[in-house]
Amino acid sequence: MTQPRTPTVAHQVVVNAPIAVPIDETVFEPRVGGHIYDRGVDGSVCRWARILAYEPPSRVMFTWDIGPTWQLEADQSKASEVEVRFTAESDERTRVDLEHRHLDRHGPGWENVADGVDGDAGWPLYLDRYARLLSVGARK
Repeated sequence: MTQPRTPTVAHQVVVNAPIAVPIDETVFEPRVGGHIYDRGVDGSVCRWARILAYEPPSRVMFTWDIGPTWQLEADQSKASEVEVRFTAESDERTRVDLEHRHLDRHGPGWENVADGVDGDAGWPLYLDRYARLLSVGARK
């Protein structure tokens, strides 16, 4: 006798991939050769950039070590570069220019990286957060 079919199908698989860990903090090591990394709430560390130039107060440049599949890229020749320049426009105002270049170094699929960092959740979001952070700080 066969059992009547149920309206639910369930399967499972175990894979060798960690569950994403929420980020507790992002750390910037302010020196050439330093890193930018995220520390997870579990203490894990993900180093996703290397500091190439650190010239306060006017410039910082770092690698972007995240590839087209949004995974860390171990091959440094496939990293793009981000340069951020700070230019005084007056005694109270600073212009921040960000250029993310050499995206094609990421190889096939580099357009995914370009779309991601250029999109609403990319550099425009982070520059806006930076501007709001400094605006709030200036009012305190």
